[in-house]
Amino acid sequence: MRFLGIDPASKTGFVALGEQGDVLKAKELTGIGNKDPKRMITLIDEIASFVKRKDIICIEGMPFSTQKAMFAGGLHHGIRNELYKRHLRYYEVAPNAVKKFVNVTGWEGEPGNKKRLKGRKKKLAVMAAVKNHFGFEHTSDNVVDAYILAQIAKALVERKVSYSYQAEVLYNVKAG
Repeated sequence: MRFLGIDPASKTGFVALGEQGDVLKAKELTGIGNKDPKRMITLIDEIASFVKRKDIICIEGMPFSTQKAMFAGGLHHGIRNELYKRHLRYYEVAPNAVKKFVNVTGWEGEPGNKKRLKGRKKKLAVMAAVKNHFGFEHTSDNVVDAYILAQIAKALVERKVSYSYQAEVLYNVKAG
């Protein structure tokens, strides 16, 4: 049994963990070229080539800000369609829940003087939190998000977490 995390984007994060939580694969996938539909189809095929029958899969849900974007919507649905065709079950995790699993709320500062974390600053906060929680580092924020998703998949099976905020995330995960 393996635990997979998939963070769909033009640079898709993919992580496979072994039963003990060891990293078997941590890769950023891009497909071939920069023109669609070739890029999207080859990216979906590349993801599918790494997926095995008994994998426990968590995939990040579509962020609201990109629901209308052609590539993001097509990619998210294309991956899910491919998993469905292969009779593979997956769990969908909301983007904010992925960050919450490592206790990144999207805000910084003291009460009464909080500022919303955005862009690169938020990505760096997530990367630091993953290093702190699990000791995992990668140069790609997409792979780091996929790693969190793989850890969520593992926690869903083991029914074991270290923090109450992680338990809250598991409670809200939806089967696809």
